[in-house]
Formats: sequence, structure tokens, C-alpha cells
Amino acid sequence: MNELLLLQWLTALHIAFMVAWFAGIFYLPRIFVYHAESNEPIVHAQLKVMERRLLYFVTPFAVLTIVFGVAIIGIYGMDWFRLSTWLHIKIALVLLLVGYHLYCFKLLADFKADRNTRSGRWFRVFNEAPVILLFAIVILAVLKP
Repeated sequence: MNELLLLQWLTALHIAFMVAWFAGIFYLPRIFVYHAESNEPIVHAQLKVMERRLLYFVTPFAVLTIVFGVAIIGIYGMDWFRLSTWLHIKIALVLLLVGYHLYCFKLLADFKADRNTRSGRWFRVFNEAPVILLFAIVILAVLKP
């Protein structure tokens, strides 16, 4: 496989897994909103299952997004990496997203143990952070300012 075709495959997989990761990371806090606002034990039990399944389902997508991103950097080489300031900013934003994703595990544990203290409104605001990160990451990747 020539280098260009490999780069195209890596880019396609990177984007596909990124879309799947974001789909989950957008939906999970929405479930947290419903959980925080419900007082029904049967609803809480169902939401706990949904939260756990979703977070564990999308985590491999996060890992694969990063793996394919690193592979793309490998194809372009370290000189390109060192000279691409936009890429350093993108990576920093991706690291923030990884932190957000990992924090969701803490929130999941809080709900599992029935010790959530956050309101539905807090989770609505929390849900906006990955949207902002998505816009910034895509703009950096496309425009490469």
C-alpha cells in the first residue's frame, strides 16, 4: 500500500472513530441530566445501566481516534509535527476531551453509588463542553491556521 493510500485510510478511520466517540460523549451527559432530575428508583436503575453501557461502548472509539491520529502524525513525520503549531493546540484540546471523558467515569461512579450532588442544570452546561471542543478541533484540523 502506498503512503498516500495509507494516509487516506488512517484519516478516514480517524474521522469515523472521532464521530462515534463524539456521538457517545454528547449523549452520555444527556442521560446524566435525566438521572439527576428523576426521583424514581426504577428510572434510576435503568439509567445506571444505560450510562455504564454507553460509556464503556464509546471508550474504545476514543482510544482508536487517538491511535489513528498518532499514526497520521507518524506518516507526516516529526519535522511536520514540530512545525505545526495548530496541531499542538489540537492535541491540547483532545487532551481536554480525554480529561472530560475520564471525568465521566467519576460521574458514572457517583450515580452508581447514589451519591450524585449535581443538578440537571449543571449537567446541561457540562454537556456543552464537548460541543465547543468539537468546533475548535475541526476548525484547527481543516483550516490549519
